[in-house]
Amino acid sequence: MLEGGEVSRLLDILGNRNRRRIIELLRQKPCFVTEISERLVLSPKAVIEHLQLMEREELLISCQDERRRKYYYLSHDINVIVNLQKQDGVTPPSVEEDQKTRFTRNLVALKRMIRARDELLDNLEQLEREIESRFTEIVRMRGGFITDDGDLEIILALSHVDLTLAELEEVSSLSTDELKQRLGNLVYMGVVEEINDRYQIRGTHGE
Repeated sequence: MLEGGEVSRLLDILGNRNRRRIIELLRQKPCFVTEISERLVLSPKAVIEHLQLMEREELLISCQDERRRKYYYLSHDINVIVNLQKQDGVTPPSVEEDQKTRFTRNLVALKRMIRARDELLDNLEQLEREIESRFTEIVRMRGGFITDDGDLEIILALSHVDLTLAELEEVSSLSTDELKQRLGNLVYMGVVEEINDRYQIRGTHGE
């Protein structure tokens, strides 16, 4: 049984939608960073931050394979059960008029914030569907620009943020030599460009 402080930390972790998505993915099988990034269409950097936080809280465990890829898997299965029990015969305490006014004002503000939050979540879900649709279209159209999943792995990482070679090595499952070769081919094909030691999708400079 978890203590109160542990429950609070767990609820803080599970309050993030993307961390919940990562946990659901790891319930199926152990995964490495780029695999999670591709499946959930999240930046490798964001995935690493979520994984490191959950590993610190001992929700995840990691290990490396022969290619030095770090795999993550659940150390515990997580089940959250919430019980709401109505208390009969409870009489609300009397409240002064100014307290009632503040209470009502807070309720109105809360309702406004919840509506704004729900609208943002609806827009975010729509945007995530559009991102997934565009990613699927890119995979379908890759043709002569992207030769295989190795190139696609690089493209997905750079779609989130411009990265140096060292940063790409950290989030990629490719060896250094293979990564350099693939980057060179993508630059030659005009898909990727290198500016100030950082690689980016061509045409996105200044965004």
